[in-house]
Amino acid sequence: MEDSATIRIGNDNYDLSIITGTEDESGIDVRSFRKQSGLITFDDGYGNTGSCESKVTFIDGDKGILRYRGYPIEELAEKSTFLESAYLVIYGELPSHDQLQAFRHRVSAAGVLPESVASVIEAFPQDAHPMAVLSAGIHALGTCHPDKISNDRVKDLAVFDESAAIIISAIRKIAARHHRFRMGLAPVKSNPEKTYCENFLSMMFSKTDNGEAVPPAVSKALDLIFLLHADHEQNCSTSTGRMIASGGANPFASLAGAVCALWGPLHGGANMAVIKMLDEIHESGDDGSRFILAAKEGKTRLMGFGHRVYRNYDPRAKILKGACDSALEALGVSSPILDIARHLEEVALQDEYFIKRKLYPNVDFYSGIILQALGFPTDMFTVLFAIGRAPGWLAHWKEIAESGGKIHRPRQIYQGATERVYLPLEER
Repeated sequence: MEDSATIRIGNDNYDLSIITGTEDESGIDVRSFRKQSGLITFDDGYGNTGSCESKVTFIDGDKGILRYRGYPIEELAEKSTFLESAYLVIYGELPSHDQLQAFRHRVSAAGVLPESVASVIEAFPQDAHPMAVLSAGIHALGTCHPDKISNDRVKDLAVFDESAAIIISAIRKIAARHHRFRMGLAPVKSNPEKTYCENFLSMMFSKTDNGEAVPPAVSKALDLIFLLHADHEQNCSTSTGRMIASGGANPFASLAGAVCALWGPLHGGANMAVIKMLDEIHESGDDGSRFILAAKEGKTRLMGFGHRVYRNYDPRAKILKGACDSALEALGVSSPILDIARHLEEVALQDEYFIKRKLYPNVDFYSGIILQALGFPTDMFTVLFAIGRAPGWLAHWKEIAESGGKIHRPRQIYQGATERVYLPLEER
């Protein structure tokens, strides 16, 4: 490929270099274009703009490829765990046995949620949205560790390992504490002897501090959901977190902002929409056939199909499909909406309407069914997404801090009023 590109405007030529990634992704480097031409480039929603160079995650949406630090998501889902993959995403390499043990210990050691954070959680109304509480809880958590929020990149990087472990450990405790508060239940203490997901499930649903045993398939299903959500390139919440970090903000502030970006229904709330759709289909007495027809006629929207990046079957959806069966079997429950989901998938994968539009199941299609079966309230689904995504957000904070890059500052094309004269109130 050529290593340069030329943009012609009238009789003027502007030579720009081309940046080529390790997976042959290429982009025109327009950083000097405004200085040369006096013009900016316009890309509504940044869909065609590379905002950074990153080493964390690679996606090829046309081929259905997702890799963390070069490792295929299929291999990690089969052989790894959430905490091991979290280490990989954050630090760039799979850990040795000793490194993994040390990482697990750091996460377990951050076992007690500070009472001041608990007070913030319980200061919210009981019906407050869990994502609002989660964001505030992470902010409050940072204030409990003043030595880790200097807002000096060098200083914050020096204590990053501890900050990352505190956040990864506490984010599930904030979620569990708020859930039990709004259910009128006493909090359950963290147990460092349990695995990350066993501990979280106990803090959520146990009747006592001793905690009931969690079926391995159930814990594995939640661990898998977290692993599959650990990072996903420059999405809305990650790019928001990176932008906050670019201003020199600490990891706690950057992640609290990323949580707010994830909250929206077009991003982290998509699996809630899937459950709502499946429940409505079930309540109507339909097996999905009438709904498919209505979707093809443009009368309704088929949630959980299609993805802004993937133009193929989302590899994470394939993995969760099998985990869904195992989790429900381990729980000893049946799910009528799972039968509807399978029927929708079967029809959509064979129907020319959906094939032509490349509307394949995405990760939200099955994750919501698993989370519902595990007993999580629907409005907590996005919180679960955030817990899984925390390692990715931390990895991108680290990447920004280590690069020492400049603050992100997008440009705009102003379309408002031109200069006007101020009129006194009595003349208007």
